[in-house]
Amino acid sequence: MRYPSVAKNPQNMPGRLMSLSAYLSRTVVTPRGISSAAVLVRDGIILDVVPPGQLPAQISVKDFGEAAILPGLVDSHVHINEPGRTEWEGFRTATRAAAAGGCTSLVDMPLNCFPATTTVRALEAKRKAAGGQCYVDWMSWGGVVRDNQEHIESLAVAGVPGFKCFLIHPGIDGFTMVTERELRAALPHVARTGLPLLVHAELPGPVDQATARLAGADWTRYHTYLQSRPDDAELSAIRLMIALCREYRFRLHIVHLATSQALDLLRDAKSDGLPVTVETCPHYLHFSSDRIPDGHTLFKCAPPIRSRENCEKLWQGLEEGVIDLVATDHSPCPPEMKRLEERSFRTAWGGISSLSLALPVMWTQATSRGFTLADVARWMAEGTSRLAGCESRKGQIAKGFDADFVVFDPEFEFIANEKHLHYRHRVSPYLGEKLRGIVKATYLRGNCVFDGGEFPGDPSGRELRT
Repeated sequence: MRYPSVAKNPQNMPGRLMSLSAYLSRTVVTPRGISSAAVLVRDGIILDVVPPGQLPAQISVKDFGEAAILPGLVDSHVHINEPGRTEWEGFRTATRAAAAGGCTSLVDMPLNCFPATTTVRALEAKRKAAGGQCYVDWMSWGGVVRDNQEHIESLAVAGVPGFKCFLIHPGIDGFTMVTERELRAALPHVARTGLPLLVHAELPGPVDQATARLAGADWTRYHTYLQSRPDDAELSAIRLMIALCREYRFRLHIVHLATSQALDLLRDAKSDGLPVTVETCPHYLHFSSDRIPDGHTLFKCAPPIRSRENCEKLWQGLEEGVIDLVATDHSPCPPEMKRLEERSFRTAWGGISSLSLALPVMWTQATSRGFTLADVARWMAEGTSRLAGCESRKGQIAKGFDADFVVFDPEFEFIANEKHLHYRHRVSPYLGEKLRGIVKATYLRGNCVFDGGEFPGDPSGRELRT
């Protein structure tokens, strides 16, 4: 598309052209590849992506030079915790942290808030709590628990993009795990919605058996915790879910895959044409168990961070497409719940906070393995938006999409410290890590929501509904 020249006097410029803005970079990441381009934006929508030589005359142009323009990230696995536990995290702090990390859309998990998002009434409470607080767009997963089968389809009608369940105790009361019998009662309802079921895939049997064998063990040692959550807990859960997927033909999504031993199972399921997708998280791709000091409970998550060899095999799974996407599983809590003084992996809350740093963490590891910014965008924007059902609007720099993008300097190196964390409690296992690539600015529908450490303007995020 070519755009006509206009008079040099801006006062004579047609109104519609005056509303047109251009964002220029030598590295624009689009579904067609990476190139020097200008992103043309009008009324919050991408009008087109054109070569720099085809820019219309006398329009507003922002030239980012060597800094890259990527699609705004879509984080499909975040625990915002509001209403009910805003002291852990809330919409205002979580969405600020997201904007600082180049993320323009979040999908909130249905637990850790109160009430849990297992009914339409609870969903409406969450919508009320979010009002006027959000710096980026958001959605909310519904929950599948022991006794809410009759609410599943009404939640879908009310606008959730899918559902989350646990096959093991989630570590908190108010959101029950589901057994195979309870899953069988819920799955016909899930299948009728056509929406994905996101599964925390660990079964309690292998965990209980492993924990029993650890009587008298030193729980300040990370190795003890790692032994307590064996690979087989994930493997047995994934086998069960694949069998149920084959029987009920619902959309199955495995969250936060930690064991590479499941890759063959998942590859075979996909080869059989089953509707299975898989995610992993930045912490499983950056850390390995040999790097975790004893007593450093900030590293505790479930499933646990496993060996260096396991980490490399997860990267292979990403490269092969067995793993479809990367989401943070941002799971914050007050610092005292991490038992930093007690140093016990048994009693510490399991969860890693990473919203503000996920993109640099991923780029640090991806670039060292020969991946490109296009790969990162595919994993953290396109794949996640597809899971959340917003792929027609989010996750790409392309004509007709929301003008959500992040300005990213891929060469800048820094040591992560507290000033880089913008969520409520500024603790993280990433503090002190040397990372590559930094978010310079984030735009939501063409409006700057983060710029060099500041958050200009009022919160303008909206709920996205399927």
